[in-house]
Amino acid sequence: MHAFDVLGDPVRRRILELLADGEKTSGAVCAVIQEEFGISQPAVSQHLRVLRDGGFATVRPEGTRRLYAVNSAPLREVDEWLGRFRRYWTPHLDALATELARGRRERRQPKEKEQ
Repeated sequence: MHAFDVLGDPVRRRILELLADGEKTSGAVCAVIQEEFGISQPAVSQHLRVLRDGGFATVRPEGTRRLYAVNSAPLREVDEWLGRFRRYWTPHLDALATELARGRRERRQPKEKEQ
């Protein structure tokens, strides 16, 4: 399965967001996803399987629990692919940063009283 097929699903993207904060049990992931998306535990398990099979998540057993974590390698590949498109938004973000800095600088300078 292609990376964008995996990432194209909002449930899988949300699972990756949860895992980005650190390793989580399948039960913890399932609880959040069921609450937010209203899907069954088997459906959440299927999404976790797609993430594992696509290489985006790793799983390790710890007793009876399964702990999931992000595997960053496929995300680096996506980042590299996006690299050729950064030129479209980077100058705009740089300009925004300049304007924000200008606004902070103007707020720090005491305003002269108008006469």
